[in-house]
Amino acid sequence: MTPAITKWAMREGSLMPQGASWIAAELAYNFSLYSRNATGVTLLLYDEKNHIDPAYVYCLHYLTNKSGRIWHCRIPAAEIPQARYYAYRVEGPYEPTMGQRFDPEKILLDPYAPAVFFPKDFSRKVAEAPGPNDGRAPLGVLPRSRPRFDWNDNPRSHHTHDAIIYEMHVKGFTARPNSGVTEHKRGTFAGVIEKIPYLKELGITIIELMPIYQYDPCEGNYWGYMPLHFFSPHQSYTSAGADGFDEFRAMVKALHAAGIEVILDVVYNHTTETDHTGPTYSYRGIDNSTYYLLEKYNRGSYRNDAGCGNVLRCAHPAVRTLIIESMRFWVEQMHIDGFRFDLASIFTRDNDGSVNLTEPGLIAEISTDAAFHNIRLIAEAWDISSYQLGRSFPGFTWLQWNGKFRDDVRAFVKSDRGKVPDLIKRLYGSDDLFPDDLFNAYRPYQSVNYITSHDGFCLYDLVAYNDRHNASNGHHNTDGPNDNFSWNCGWEGDAGVPASIMELRKRQIKNFCCLLLLSNGTPMFCAGDEFMNTQGGNNNPYNQDNETTWLNWDLLQKNQDIFRFFKLMIAFRKAHPSLGRSRYWRDDVSWYGVGSHPDTSHDSHSLAFCLYGASQQDDDIYVMINAFWEDLTFVIQDGPADKWLRVVDTSLPSPRDIVEPGHEVSVYGKHYTVKARSVVVLRSV
Repeated sequence: MTPAITKWAMREGSLMPQGASWIAAELAYNFSLYSRNATGVTLLLYDEKNHIDPAYVYCLHYLTNKSGRIWHCRIPAAEIPQARYYAYRVEGPYEPTMGQRFDPEKILLDPYAPAVFFPKDFSRKVAEAPGPNDGRAPLGVLPRSRPRFDWNDNPRSHHTHDAIIYEMHVKGFTARPNSGVTEHKRGTFAGVIEKIPYLKELGITIIELMPIYQYDPCEGNYWGYMPLHFFSPHQSYTSAGADGFDEFRAMVKALHAAGIEVILDVVYNHTTETDHTGPTYSYRGIDNSTYYLLEKYNRGSYRNDAGCGNVLRCAHPAVRTLIIESMRFWVEQMHIDGFRFDLASIFTRDNDGSVNLTEPGLIAEISTDAAFHNIRLIAEAWDISSYQLGRSFPGFTWLQWNGKFRDDVRAFVKSDRGKVPDLIKRLYGSDDLFPDDLFNAYRPYQSVNYITSHDGFCLYDLVAYNDRHNASNGHHNTDGPNDNFSWNCGWEGDAGVPASIMELRKRQIKNFCCLLLLSNGTPMFCAGDEFMNTQGGNNNPYNQDNETTWLNWDLLQKNQDIFRFFKLMIAFRKAHPSLGRSRYWRDDVSWYGVGSHPDTSHDSHSLAFCLYGASQQDDDIYVMINAFWEDLTFVIQDGPADKWLRVVDTSLPSPRDIVEPGHEVSVYGKHYTVKARSVVVLRSV
């Protein structure tokens, strides 16, 4: 006998799962939509060709089709045989001062839609203006039966001391013809697959993809940080004729087969609907005051702690559920290995906008959900008004982008004064930010160490420009960070740059590479840094979908010496587990200067250290760092005179600047002259 509750659901629909789902046993579709404040909901179904006039309209009645805050219905497929797409009209009060912005003229996308369809006349401007946008709004795609993707027991790696994160933009990675990727696969997930041999050669073990969730193709944000929909890949990253979901899965499967993890940079803090002048696509029209965090004393205004016009109300159960379900989809259905959360401090905001660092619900739910126990969780632990780097952020086991590492290492390498004490902390693993005392028990790998990311200068531009050059972004060169801790080595830009300046720039790039990969923590760098890719001094190219941001693979051939240095330095780190540890170095490190004690004075620009490897069944490593503008002679403090072999000297030309295993150079005597602005790395015999 069919249970009564099932019979009810057959007639009235069920609350869960949210979105549109296919009930195979009944040959019917179930629809479920959360809206606390709606007074009426109408389901619209469209056929393949007509995206203006619905083929089927169903008006949900609250006495039959509403349970609590969720509206639901069930439609037999036989009644809608031509239906392919769906959307909603939602009625309710239009009272902006009270936080309500219902507009029944607008066609609304289901936040849980299985996929998104954009009609050929899709328009952002029409969604921003008063009046209807029929035929010009994004629609949800009805779920369909598809063959199960064959993962074939695809193994997931989880890298530890050998973790090397490589941040890339899916399109920018292979968009240029000189990427060598098959023409119709350039700028796509399939294009990434073709470059896996390159990633393997370089030594990458984790790729972190800049946002790949579906965003508004009319919005103009090339980076993808203005999401529209959290359950589907951005369509333009799919090669012609391919299914975006399966092409993404194929990319993940191929990367896993190569031993490479996949992390997604995700934006769960705001949406493409922006402020009150933005488009009404989905969340605003379904239930504005539920989905968005509004000003406490002015409900007509959106809080803007993300700097993008709105902030998701992450303390609300419905929003928390949306985020958790999206994450679960990408983990369970798409097999990704981790998330990097953009502006994760938004997750700590309560319903009144105040910061809750004690028990923010969303962070607690993510941290304790079994689906994410073996998934990397990485926080960008700040928003515009709340910087929570390190122990302040309540995701106690999460990794965090360490902006202090970036700033301190940049400042030291450019020879700013007073930076030696800070450099010691960053090399050690930043225990000032991630303390491992009894109460806190942080681990050094929780610090994601980086010198460059998509925000700010890429590595070559860091040593080639003193000032940002962002005029092409359309904001009169006022956007992007002012203080980049950059130094152009005495010549702004590339036009007519003297050979001596270019040699110094290369040496500084190698110095940055060394300090990043010799530090305890989890290292990350940007795609293209390894061959001196440039963005022409643009430190905020968020809207540059062109050759400014597309990697120029000709530079790989031009700068093979830098690529070789990165490749061998990555291999050195992976061969020496003593560097990247689960715990801090503690008694296994001794700090020196040019002599037996580190000089931490304000005018010091040098440091040396010896990392003892016996506890890790590893070699000892001796590092001498000179950020002074003159040569310095260091006295090697550990071991007999014949103990050490030179692996790296960044002052030397390639291939002598770094040597392959078995070709190290013996160091005779206890004195070594480290050239100006250079790093030397020795290992024990």
